[in-house]
Amino acid sequence: MQKVLMLAVSGKLKPLGIVEIEPSKVGKLLESLESRQTEWQNQVKHKTDIEKQLTPIDIEVRQLDVLIDSLLKELAEKQDNLQRLKQKLADTTDQRKRLYGDKKPEHEEIRLNRSITDAEETEKRARDLNSKLQQKLTSAKTHIESMQMRIEQTAPKLRKAESEFSAALISSGFADEKSFLDARLSHQQRESLSSRAKQLDHAVTELNAKQKERETRLAKEIAKQHTNKKLEELEPQLKAYEASFNQLRDAIAGLKHKLNENSLAKHQIGEKQSAIEAQNKECQRWQKLDSLIGSSDGKKYRNFAQGLTFELMVSHANRQLEKMTDRYLLIRDEKKPLELSVMDNYQAGEIRSTRNLSGGESFIVSLCLALGLSKMASKNVRVDSLFLDEGFGTLDDDSLNTALDTLATLQEEGKLIGVISHISDLQDRVSTQIKIRPKGGGRSQLTGPGCERIGSSQSSS
Repeated sequence: MQKVLMLAVSGKLKPLGIVEIEPSKVGKLLESLESRQTEWQNQVKHKTDIEKQLTPIDIEVRQLDVLIDSLLKELAEKQDNLQRLKQKLADTTDQRKRLYGDKKPEHEEIRLNRSITDAEETEKRARDLNSKLQQKLTSAKTHIESMQMRIEQTAPKLRKAESEFSAALISSGFADEKSFLDARLSHQQRESLSSRAKQLDHAVTELNAKQKERETRLAKEIAKQHTNKKLEELEPQLKAYEASFNQLRDAIAGLKHKLNENSLAKHQIGEKQSAIEAQNKECQRWQKLDSLIGSSDGKKYRNFAQGLTFELMVSHANRQLEKMTDRYLLIRDEKKPLELSVMDNYQAGEIRSTRNLSGGESFIVSLCLALGLSKMASKNVRVDSLFLDEGFGTLDDDSLNTALDTLATLQEEGKLIGVISHISDLQDRVSTQIKIRPKGGGRSQLTGPGCERIGSSQSSS
């Protein structure tokens, strides 16, 4: 029975690659089968999951196929439409060439637009002219109507005047109008008489006005009663007043003459000043040309070249000066380009000469110039050493510390700095020292690094 069971199990396991079952390895076989079963179940589950994932993908693929077919149809329609448009373009191009030849549409459009613009402007001018003419026509019609009304109104007056004129002719003894016109004065004579009559009327008016004014003045003078003297008594006084008046008139004439001479002199001075200004402009032009040309000995060019170098040195010096003090700034003198001035920031930027600096300030400026000179190294010129002789005694403690710190910074940059001084406070700040002690008889003894005896004598200076 067991054997039959084993055969049945073997038959079931043969598709799984297991041909023979050993009784001793049944446990391992079961574990293997369980492991394979578990793996198979996982694979089945994985297959199911993949099939679930494939379902929307298949749907999307079918949708994309439909979309591709639609796009292909649309592409084909657009290609057909493109061919039709190309054919239409070719036909239109041929038609345009037959109609317009080689004319460019842009140029033709510009020309036609210009013609349209000109026509519109011409039409506008014509419309404006028509409006003006209509206004003039309306005004003329109104004037004609007004004149007709005036004629109608004047006609009765004219007929009345004619009847009165005829009656006046008969009463004056004239047979008709022609005899009256023949007896009448000429137009020029009438104008002359009319003008003379106006002049006489004007003269009468003026005389009446003067008479009234004189009468008024006379009444006022009589009312004042200036004097009770008789005419014989007033005549000498009048002569004296006339003589004084003549003198004053002569004096006024002299003053007027002087005023005329003064005006003439002012005019002449103005002309001379104008000539002087013109000459000054000409001189300035020649002076500018002279400054541009230079001098025959090359001095101006040397000053210019030296000024460039000097400007560079002043720039380096100002950088060092900013580290020591914020009060001063070195600038080149405008009139003397190779001389220095200082700008005092504590005095509202006043510019003054370096000669006005104190001893300590002069030393700081000199030190900065020396340091600026040491910065002016080039390919062929190097300034690696700097010796300072005295001057530290004029500095206060803060300025002394600032100067020594600046020198220490230069030493760190590889510069050799030598200080010659008798200030004892420098001994604590200068590590390497060479001391000179007088020995008498014009001889001195040197002690310090690098100083040693040569033979039986000492190095001296």
